[in-house]
Amino acid sequence: MLKQIFRSSFVQTMLAMLLAGYMRLVRATTRWEVRGLEHIIPVWETGEGVIGALWHGRVLMSMAAWPMDKQPPAFLISRSADGAFIARATAMLGAGVIRGSAKNMRKDKDKGGSAAASRMIKHVKDGGCMALTPDGPRGPLMHAGMGTVRLARLTGAPMIGLSWSTRWRKVFSSWDRFILPLPFGRGVIVWTGIITVPGNADDEILEEKRQQLQSLLREATKEADIACGHNSIEASP
Repeated sequence: MLKQIFRSSFVQTMLAMLLAGYMRLVRATTRWEVRGLEHIIPVWETGEGVIGALWHGRVLMSMAAWPMDKQPPAFLISRSADGAFIARATAMLGAGVIRGSAKNMRKDKDKGGSAAASRMIKHVKDGGCMALTPDGPRGPLMHAGMGTVRLARLTGAPMIGLSWSTRWRKVFSSWDRFILPLPFGRGVIVWTGIITVPGNADDEILEEKRQQLQSLLREATKEADIACGHNSIEASP
């Protein structure tokens, strides 16, 4: 019964409006400090496509870091019931949405993986930003998978990592240690350096780039947490 109520179009629209409104409130009332702009500004200036990477638990306020007038971002969101209202909230905030499952991108067309891959490639090649969570959809926490790196090889676009933290926040005990930022505080956004993947990269190079992305994201997360007065959330073993 509860599932049916949650999946109704009306309820999901209301939830999406609440989530989008809350994100706007936090974004507007937080005193943001942005670090690493020297990495991302040259990307914006080229007008070419880019792949943005952030941990699953930090996805909520990621759009606070990306000016919508600089480059159109799109987020990969699953076709699950939970993903439906998140997709609506994301669209309400002006970002693009591509529905599909990165986990099944190469083997399960029923979950939209194949179509999602094609749309992501087109979005990046058309000059957009594709935002991905390398440790999604189910972890392990802060362990990067290969999907983001493979997309970089296919598109030729650079990867750049992003993390953030806020002074006032709620950290959930979920697998991704999901962070709910609270308004009226201080926040820190950290951009990492750029990573490029050659179009002819073999498995060894792909693994090297995966480890580099993972390391940069972990460092950015640690920097943001410490800057906001918290002990850094560590990756799962």
